[in-house]
This record gives sequence, structure tokens and C-alpha cells, in this order.
Amino acid sequence: MITGKGGAGGPGPVTVEIEGITEAATFHELPKALDALWRSLRALPLGSLQYEAYREFFEVDAAERVTEFLERDGRLELTFAMSGRSHSVRVRPAERAAS
Repeated sequence: MITGKGGAGGPGPVTVEIEGITEAATFHELPKALDALWRSLRALPLGSLQYEAYREFFEVDAAERVTEFLERDGRLELTFAMSGRSHSVRVRPAERAAS
């Protein structure tokens, strides 16, 4: 399960979630958010091709790769199928609290 709030630093707070599986969680550091997301994805009964695709995406240079998506598109959204249903994996900048 995705949980926690990372420490200070990094490119800014991000929110991650796996639609229909985990609740959204906000982290102050992108690497900690991606680590939590990858731990949650590894625990799922993904097919071998899906697992390898996500492993390739989230293990090596994940923070750099995701930062590129966030800078270019404002968010990252990937999908996978499990038990006949599509689920979205989302990484987006955290919403700022109103002052």
C-alpha cells in the first residue's frame, strides 16, 4: 500500500496512486514517491510483460524519467490490466493548500 510523506527536497511534492487499488498519497520527494509506487506495483499479480515494463520504467533512472513527463505533460499516467479491469498509475504534482 502506498503510504507516507517524504522529507524535504527534490523537485517538489507529488501525489501518486494506483486507481482502484491504493489511495492517493503525497510525498515531498519524487524518489520516495516512486519507490512506494514500485513497491505497491510489485505486490500486484501483474502478467510478466506488464511487470517487466513497469520494472523497466520505475527502477533505473525513474526520477529523471518521471520528471521529464511532469515537466512536459504536467503529470504521468500509465495503465495496466489486472483481473479483466484496467487500472491507471498516476503521478502528478501535489495540490498546494490554500493560504
